[in-house]
Amino acid sequence: MGKISEFNQNDYEVIARDYASLKEAAMKRCADLSELEVVQKAFEFANQAHKGVRRRSGEPYILHPIAVAKIVVSNIGLGYKSISAALLHDVVEDTDYTVDDIRNLFGDKIASLVDGLTKIKTVLDNEDKAQQKSIQAENFKRILLTLNDDVRVVLIKLADRLHNCRTIEYMPEHKRDKILSETMFIFIPLAHRLGLYEVKSEMENIWLRYKEPDAYNEISSKVNRNVSDKEKEIDAFIAPIDKALKAAGFKFEIKKRVKSPYSIWNKMNTKGITFDQIYDLYAVRIIFDPSSSPKETERDQCYHIFSTVTSIYKYKADRIRDWVKYPKNNGYEALHCTLMSNTGIWIEVQIRSKRMNDIAEKGIAAHWAYKKDGFAEENESEMDKWITKVKDILVNPDVNALELLDLIHNDLIKTDIMVFTPKGEQKSIEKGATALDFAYSIHTHIGNKAIAAKVNLRLVPLSHVLKTGDQVEIITAENEKPKREWLEFLKTPKARKIVIDYLKGERQETVRIGKKMLEGQLESLGYKANDKLLNRLMQAYEIFDAKPDELYFRIGVGIINLSNLQEVLKKALSKPESPKNPNWLSWFKPKDKKEEEYIISDDPRSAHKYVIASCCNPIPGDSVVGFLASDGTVTVHKRTCNKANNLASKFGDKIVMPQWEKSASRMSFPVRLALKGVDRIGIINEITRYISFVMSVNIRKFYLGTEDGVFEGYIDLYVHDKSDLDKLIKKLNKIEGIQSVVRMDLD
Repeated sequence: MGKISEFNQNDYEVIARDYASLKEAAMKRCADLSELEVVQKAFEFANQAHKGVRRRSGEPYILHPIAVAKIVVSNIGLGYKSISAALLHDVVEDTDYTVDDIRNLFGDKIASLVDGLTKIKTVLDNEDKAQQKSIQAENFKRILLTLNDDVRVVLIKLADRLHNCRTIEYMPEHKRDKILSETMFIFIPLAHRLGLYEVKSEMENIWLRYKEPDAYNEISSKVNRNVSDKEKEIDAFIAPIDKALKAAGFKFEIKKRVKSPYSIWNKMNTKGITFDQIYDLYAVRIIFDPSSSPKETERDQCYHIFSTVTSIYKYKADRIRDWVKYPKNNGYEALHCTLMSNTGIWIEVQIRSKRMNDIAEKGIAAHWAYKKDGFAEENESEMDKWITKVKDILVNPDVNALELLDLIHNDLIKTDIMVFTPKGEQKSIEKGATALDFAYSIHTHIGNKAIAAKVNLRLVPLSHVLKTGDQVEIITAENEKPKREWLEFLKTPKARKIVIDYLKGERQETVRIGKKMLEGQLESLGYKANDKLLNRLMQAYEIFDAKPDELYFRIGVGIINLSNLQEVLKKALSKPESPKNPNWLSWFKPKDKKEEEYIISDDPRSAHKYVIASCCNPIPGDSVVGFLASDGTVTVHKRTCNKANNLASKFGDKIVMPQWEKSASRMSFPVRLALKGVDRIGIINEITRYISFVMSVNIRKFYLGTEDGVFEGYIDLYVHDKSDLDKLIKKLNKIEGIQSVVRMDLD
């Protein structure tokens, strides 16, 4: 909660100022004075309850609920009951007041919202704590269970998390990493799914600022310089659009927007490109009032505006995104196109009605507000369908919290495609789904009895991957039943769960098959199954606090595929190798050993062994986070690694904060550089000579392909640390013909 101390005059002035700001925002949202009086009463009650209590930052605690309430009204657009619940959300947990006290003072609805928020933070489940595999996962389950009662609880919780992110600098480093990883793994996707763009974007930028501060600062400064340089060009781009739309009789406003630092960083990393290669850095948003042209529908007006702007500027055909006709599954509607300005820069233009813009900014709350106002829904909310689906997952007693967390995470980040039934009915299904996934999406019985499918009247196997626009017919047979092999190609969580549940009925036989499969594979690789080996494998496959039977079962049922067992074993059983052949999976030597190489440490009193995670291959100088295994081994990941975020969101108590330390001798670490450029005679020779002779860096793999005078490829090499790598990238970029050099993940 925080420390207790007397408030001074400055504290009272800050509280009054912050509440006045909240009250001003609340006045615009409250229907009448009586609703505002409830907000005032909630503030006075919470202010008294938290009197004298301070946060880690030293500021009065009441500033936190005020800030959460401000996000609830300004960023999410909720009403007086939610504002009041946000002000009261910590009272029951942190003071002697009860939910009944809140109910007596504020009524059932506000009390139930506060109760939901309190349960998220306190009671996890009535299970024996010893049986819990991850308290964090149970906590997320509790958050999502509130969807059954009132989605506003989740929205207020998102506001609470956003404010905690805003003040994260006051947290200890290990706690900070846990909170940021949880935020990236579940809260950011949840904000996206609920359509809360502002909340999502701010969380992403805070995540990047603390996970990769150098990258964040560099991108931010480049953005600021670019905006300053291009301001006049963008204004000149807007001017003829403004003139043409006014002439066409539209009422509208035009806003300028620049990509956020996180979205730029993410694009650079996922696409393997440099900052200068991001061509949609700038966006212009046209927000129109549909009442200016009452004879046209909102959709028609979007297309009318598109026609107007593309008569002025050339557009990039493959960059048109029509989310007016086919809204995103979080309710987002807009028409996007990318236009070439007269000065040669690409600018994305987003066309939205005022209603579309409100939903894009405020998400589900705005969607419901317009729904109440009588707006017809051509696409009866995908949001409502998703919430119903999540409820179905949550109430299933067979799904433990860890499985649930993965199910929900995967569901939050997926994208959907549209397919059709034989009768022409449109169905939404996850991108990458197969014909069998489609069968299960219609009905469990159809999936269980499926033997083949017809896609666009052509016979295909059940493993056939569907594309947008496919018409799908499922062929069934009464004697068919689910097979273990189906798990090798099923994509959707619902279908996989149905098959796994069916196979669970034959668990003992499945365990026997899995054990036989594993032992056979180990024997073929020259290993024999023993307790130590099995423990390492269970850690590698993230099976914690369980018996080997669980490992055998997952293998037997097909959840674990043994096709890459040799690679998994190599990672799990890494051993030191000769310095002549440096191995990035080597155990790092504890401080008390002689002949030290680069070492990692966290606590001088610890005797941890360290291993570098092969999923992200951090090198000295990278921001890293470690995860402690039961045998004392710490696996070290980059802080931005997806797997690290996954682990930290489930096992925050296992986080350690390792630090790189130099010693007398130096170890080498593998990295991959992606290169692109214009081919010329001798360029490959120049690149290799510079790397090998000038920088004295050992190349282990070199691949460059040339086509029509342009080369593209990668180099795998060994470096000592990040400063060496940065120096190398800088020098390579100066070689004539090279357009970009980007660090990327190793295979």
